[in-house]
Amino acid sequence: MKKILPTLIVSALLTSCNSTQIQIDETPAKPNVKNIIMIIADGMGPAYTSAYRYYADDPKTEEIETTIFDKYLVGSSTTYPASVSGYVTDSAASATALASGIKTYNGAIGVDTNKNKLETVLHRAKKLGKKTGVVVTSQVNHATPASYISHNEYRRNYNELADSYIDNGINTDVLLGGGWKYFIRKDRNLVNEYKAQSVHYIDSYQELNNLPKNKAILGLFADEGLVEAIDDVDKYRLSTMTKAAIPQLENSKGFFMLIEASQIDWAGHGNDINSAMAEMTDLEKTLEYLEVFVEKNPDTLVVLTADHSTGGLTVAANGIYEWKPQLIRDLQQSSNSIAKYFNKHELSPSALSEKLAGIEVSKIEADNIASIKTIAKKKLSTYLSLSQEQKKGQYKPNVIKEINIAIKKLIDKKTNTGWTSGGHTAIDVPVFAFGTEKHRFSGAIDNTDIAKTIFKLLEEK
Repeated sequence: MKKILPTLIVSALLTSCNSTQIQIDETPAKPNVKNIIMIIADGMGPAYTSAYRYYADDPKTEEIETTIFDKYLVGSSTTYPASVSGYVTDSAASATALASGIKTYNGAIGVDTNKNKLETVLHRAKKLGKKTGVVVTSQVNHATPASYISHNEYRRNYNELADSYIDNGINTDVLLGGGWKYFIRKDRNLVNEYKAQSVHYIDSYQELNNLPKNKAILGLFADEGLVEAIDDVDKYRLSTMTKAAIPQLENSKGFFMLIEASQIDWAGHGNDINSAMAEMTDLEKTLEYLEVFVEKNPDTLVVLTADHSTGGLTVAANGIYEWKPQLIRDLQQSSNSIAKYFNKHELSPSALSEKLAGIEVSKIEADNIASIKTIAKKKLSTYLSLSQEQKKGQYKPNVIKEINIAIKKLIDKKTNTGWTSGGHTAIDVPVFAFGTEKHRFSGAIDNTDIAKTIFKLLEEK
């Protein structure tokens, strides 16, 4: 009897299950990625996100608060280009790898090492009926956006790249950034050509607030790249453009969007910690908006990485175990803007300290920058006195640039910030992801793996 009872119980349970027709589907659910947002923080190696954590830290609390970057870190990526270019990539080769899944040579825009055109994830998304958008803080025909939109053997063929945006067929439903000088030229007015194809054109941030629905958008807001975040009328212009772009892209088939925080790289090239942190702040504001968007649209994937690291940023230098980000938190303008001011005004410890938001400046430090200014002005005067023939092969001295370099070095000294390069470095970069299928980008991967995975997600139904 003891053996029969369990058998009867199991039988009853099975009968009960059958009577209610309960079935367990063991087939794994397929992903449902409708919208893909790819973000490239140009030049943002791991030192930048670490620096930003300390920069954004609330000094009134004992703990060091985490940032949105810490929250979504999933892995790292290698960045090296095709072997013909060695180990250190430029933005064009890396963007092409991130866009197409194929390694190429430095300087290549959407072409392989044999200069054959490559399909990008933006092209594939467009073919599949998705809307496409590109939002950048550089000119829209700069290396990164161009590598997703077009094809060219050399990244600095800016006019050719701008022309191709029309000549190859318009592949973007929203295109926002800088670039007047390339789109409004004496030989060709591409803006008028866009308008002729019913594209709505805007040239000020204010117009982002009143975009027409169901029309493609071209927005150009500067001659080349946008004004530095810290000096711009809208210090969160990447976030502002992103907020305006996404409602234009939303549709039943979804969208692919490229966002580039372009000028983190430019700050790195200039060894400018002040501007770098301002650009990182703009990027964080953009991520905060996207975080809310994903919560409301869980079929959206956001992937963020860098194309490479720039400048060899060191958070603490000279063997001293300290970094002082508090000294740059209150700066309200870039070192370049400060340099422009002192090009026309007298340098003194008090005046320089005032412009540097109260950073204490000694007489020796102020006199050193004043001396650099004097020497630069003498060099410029000598250059201007030369004949046109004598000027050939010589660079025109730039007084503002020399003052700017000196001010940045002073800020580095006061904050104990270090730099090893004015160019790119070959270190691995962080990868961040949130939203549906974020796990596919975790671990140690290569930059080409990001494009390969996005291609797969675009095709999966």
